Amino acid sequence: MVSLVRRLGPMVAAVVTLLVFASPAYADQSALTMELRKDGVLHVKEEIVLSGGPVTRTPVLRTRHDDANDRVYRIANVKGATFDGAELTISASGTVEYDVIGAVSPIAGGEELRWFAASGPLEQVTVKVVGPGQVQNLACFAGDVGAALGCTTAAMDETGETAEFEQQGLAAGQVLTVVVGYPAGTTGAAPTLEHRFSLGAAFTVNAITGGSLALLLVLLLGGFWLVYWTRGRDARVIGAESGVRGGHENGQFAPPDGVRPGQIGTLIDEQADVIDVTATIVDLAVRGYMRIDEQPRETYDAPDWLLVKLPKAPVASLLPYERALYDSIFDLRDEVLLSQLHGGFTTGLGRVRDALYRDVVKQGWFTRRPDSVRSLWTVLGIVVTVLGVAGTVALAMFTTYGLVGLAMIILGAAVTVGGQFMPAKTASGATALAHTLGFREYLAAGDISDIPAGQRAELFSRYLPYAVIFDSVDRWARVVASIKGEGDNLYWYHGPAEWDLSKFADSMRTFTMTTSGAISSSRQFRTF
Repeated sequence: MVSLVRRLGPMVAAVVTLLVFASPAYADQSALTMELRKDGVLHVKEEIVLSGGPVTRTPVLRTRHDDANDRVYRIANVKGATFDGAELTISASGTVEYDVIGAVSPIAGGEELRWFAASGPLEQVTVKVVGPGQVQNLACFAGDVGAALGCTTAAMDETGETAEFEQQGLAAGQVLTVVVGYPAGTTGAAPTLEHRFSLGAAFTVNAITGGSLALLLVLLLGGFWLVYWTRGRDARVIGAESGVRGGHENGQFAPPDGVRPGQIGTLIDEQADVIDVTATIVDLAVRGYMRIDEQPRETYDAPDWLLVKLPKAPVASLLPYERALYDSIFDLRDEVLLSQLHGGFTTGLGRVRDALYRDVVKQGWFTRRPDSVRSLWTVLGIVVTVLGVAGTVALAMFTTYGLVGLAMIILGAAVTVGGQFMPAKTASGATALAHTLGFREYLAAGDISDIPAGQRAELFSRYLPYAVIFDSVDRWARVVASIKGEGDNLYWYHGPAEWDLSKFADSMRTFTMTTSGAISSSRQFRTF
């Protein structure tokens, strides 16, 4: 038995030692003297007795003030302890001193000092508060922050200048809050407030925010509308320029203002579209620059066409966008299948698009390229939107006027969308458009009685590219197919064996759809 005790003795001693030194650190007693100075700074001096080693406290430095703000307390000039901005570490028994800024706030009829004087665990804590004026009222609370349970003792001395508080047994996580009232103007200090973000508070709807938003929207959107009204609308043309206009004179093809199919599409919607290029390819064929040969196919074969360069075609007379398209199609070759239009053709379509936009400016229909105008307004709209988002975030984070910032976001969206309508036609462009729309009415009416039979094949073929633009290709393809005495082919369109003009309408519909698909795959043009 003695032997067993001798063997276990050192082990028991080690366990006891470990328990002693590993016990949690706490303060047995704390005596605080707090002096409120004339400038509103609270100087705290604490005499503390520790047990078990250093103590780390987390002072209450932020409390809720109202729906939009937090009240912030700042600790400075710490002595006898270390403070890292969040935690106060006391390494040994002795005296700790520090200043508290923001502990005083004005109230009705006076000022109030409020500070979280001590935090548990503490066996006993006493607090003495002196200030530059007479104590008007006092209170103290023990427990969680904001608790309404009174402390053990709260009183003032016979002079009325010192408040004294005591609390027995302050548990871990609990604080002792002392409140002392002074006459108004005792220090003139005010609490330090920081805006607290809350989505509901940030976008508060009231007469001020709602009215400001409405006023800004009226001013900003009204200003943008004024800019559009003065700079974004087409020039007005007299009513005499409108009305149905034919496309021939004395049996010869003569479109209004000499406008070509690709130009019409860009003139009407201010966009270089897929259909503009498709119509131009048909136009180059009917004008004698190429021939379209439909390829024979079996039942389940995909349709295909051979584009054949015609010799001695006056390519020098082509407009720049037409020449760019012509060169992109043939690319130093004499013929090419429509299904093989890729590579250089796709690259060349970018040049065709740019040439189309340059052309409408050269014709005097626009003062600036429509795509450049749209891009400028789009960029401006995006910038305004980004600034609006940033402004709204800033207003929401630091104020309750986040709703006002939405006006800039709405304006940015309006500019981005409305900028697509900002390209404006000149008087010449508006006149050409009026004539073109009159030509569209003529083609839609389809009155061909005044056209001599011998001229119908060429004239109807010349109308066909315009019908592609005006989305009436089916009807005009049937008109072309109705021509009698022209054999099984047209001068610009050849079909395979056993093909005749009765099948031309279906062939032309399929050709335009397939060609548009090939152009769309380049992603160089708008496809709607």
